[in-house]
Amino acid sequence: MNETIVCVVGNVATQPVYRESAAGPSARFRLAVTTRYWDREKSAWTDGHTNFFTVWANRQLAVNVAACVEIGQPLVVQGRLKVRTEGREGQQQWASADIDAVAIGHDLARGTAAFQRAAKPEQALTAARPEPNWETPQPVGAASDEAAQQAPQPAAVT
Repeated sequence: MNETIVCVVGNVATQPVYRESAAGPSARFRLAVTTRYWDREKSAWTDGHTNFFTVWANRQLAVNVAACVEIGQPLVVQGRLKVRTEGREGQQQWASADIDAVAIGHDLARGTAAFQRAAKPEQALTAARPEPNWETPQPVGAASDEAAQQAPQPAAVT
């Protein structure tokens, strides 16, 4: 309920790693987000600090990430931010920022992309319910030609 939703724009830093598990497909990659600011002294744009996020995608999003995301591409990622801190005995503590992605797309401010809708799995097509037959059944024993030629009779309402 009280989750931190973020939207970050950056470049893919590592090749996406795709895995199939019992819970479904998942993919992860690192996203580099570098701030840029106008340096008045140099009269030029300057790169600031770079933050790295591990982006996690699940289910169909993971399949699509594995199919079309490559190192260096500019992306827009929206999802839930999770910051973890860990420390091992005798070692320094460290923190990592993960994003459980809800949506991922190419940054069209920096290039073009051609959208292609993902194909639905064959399994879902066969599991669909058949469409009901809404046609009025023909009376039993009536010839099909005669029934097709006769005009429908209005129903009596009392």
